[in-house]
Amino acid sequence: MTHAKVLRWLRTVVVALYIFCLLSQWEGRVISAWLPIICGSSFLLSEYLHPTYRPIFSRLSPSPSNAAAALVHLPLCLPHASDNNTSGIRLINLVMVTMTSVTLGDVRVVRSVDVQSYVGLKPSTARKSVSLLRRTETRPLMVVRASKEGDISVKSSGLSIEESEAAAVAGNFPDPPPPWRPSAPKGTPNVKPLPLTRRPRRNRKSPTLRDAFQETNLSASNLVLPLFIHEGEEDVPIGAMPGCYRLGWRHGLLEEVYKARDVGVNSIVLFPKIPDALKSQAGDEAFNDNGLVPRAIRLLKDKYPDIVIYTDVALDPYSSDGHDGIVREDGVIMNDETVHQLCKQAVSQARAGADVVSPSDMMDGRVSAIRAALDAEGFQEVSIMSYTAKYASSFYGPFREALDSNPRFGDKKTYQMNPANYREALVETEADEVEGADILLVKPAMPYLDVVRLLRDNSALPIAAYQVSGEYSMIKAGGALKMVDEEKVMMESLLCIRRAGADIILTYFARQAASVLCGMKSK
Repeated sequence: MTHAKVLRWLRTVVVALYIFCLLSQWEGRVISAWLPIICGSSFLLSEYLHPTYRPIFSRLSPSPSNAAAALVHLPLCLPHASDNNTSGIRLINLVMVTMTSVTLGDVRVVRSVDVQSYVGLKPSTARKSVSLLRRTETRPLMVVRASKEGDISVKSSGLSIEESEAAAVAGNFPDPPPPWRPSAPKGTPNVKPLPLTRRPRRNRKSPTLRDAFQETNLSASNLVLPLFIHEGEEDVPIGAMPGCYRLGWRHGLLEEVYKARDVGVNSIVLFPKIPDALKSQAGDEAFNDNGLVPRAIRLLKDKYPDIVIYTDVALDPYSSDGHDGIVREDGVIMNDETVHQLCKQAVSQARAGADVVSPSDMMDGRVSAIRAALDAEGFQEVSIMSYTAKYASSFYGPFREALDSNPRFGDKKTYQMNPANYREALVETEADEVEGADILLVKPAMPYLDVVRLLRDNSALPIAAYQVSGEYSMIKAGGALKMVDEEKVMMESLLCIRRAGADIILTYFARQAASVLCGMKSK
């Protein structure tokens, strides 16, 4: 029997003993007892049988998570490719991560080396695998052999390099087969190709090309998740918004934020459902430091310090009249008095830990007043996202049901924008920029993509768009009735909003869309 055959037999025995140790389920004691014997025996026997083969073991270190798993670093002797002396030796650590693969510690060192000449196992970049015990673990230890120092012969098959080059120069190659062309369906007319110099479809013919030339991308960082909260402990489903709930501010809110962060959504905006007993015409509950929103902010910041919290600055959730401002006896919404209340509300939210306050009331001059109030209280770092172009839209219906914030009389057309107007958005944009807004928002989003583009083209500030409750409910209803593919329509709608120029999107689909972006099935 040759030395090589004996060594192969020895390696087989070593592997069999090692597998026996892994399957014995005697935890760390068996491996601790057997592995030194296996390693030492294989080293001594292989050294005695043939000095060319040198299994080298550096150390065993038990895994902190499982005493039965040990990590073996195998310093392997390889020729230094950059040295003129081909017999030079360099040590490389190989880390065994599975029973059938190893990972090279530094691939750059062995890039030009025939790994098969040195390693008895195929290199792999895998970090974990399912072991024979059906558990995902890191399983170490395999025998790795090194070739004889300086004996690195090039394995050849077929023609030599010189013969191949001579054949290429002489052109001694068989004729290439005719190009394959898929057949057209029966009945297709045979026509002369159109004399087109530019065919845009050429850049769309494969998924790789389409991905390479994609102009707009969507990621979880572009999404802000609106959340409804209430004083109760239970999560109450919202009938007009399938999949959305009024969350209990203690437990349901934390759980929903945890799920959102799990798929990469780290920005939320809070909308409170205020008990009727706390509502008033002046909306004083809006700036109660122990109110629902400040308590929720403090809870979230304590649990998730790095989360970005947007807050809504408006009186309608706190007003007994259901309007965004204080209502005068004759039904007029009082502008300056409302702004005074909004400033106190914004400061209260900033004091609780809000990152971005978002005045959605559409009162004149509220951005500059809020900026001054925040700065006076030392909250210079708190941003303002102004609802710059908020239209008096019919798409808000489900939202108002969720918060019970429908106007008790009249409508909001005296302060929200006319859906027929386009240029008016520029007036609001210029005013908000001058007053100190940090982000400009358009609401709703899909029906007003032209306005999103208008703001994008005329302002250097970040642009936000709010995919409102009506947009959400329509897509949900269409999906439930099997009229459209909910997931595809959802993703397309968000991509369209991004394409129009929005940097961030407030959407109730945030968690669902982020799951799709992560490759998970949306729920």
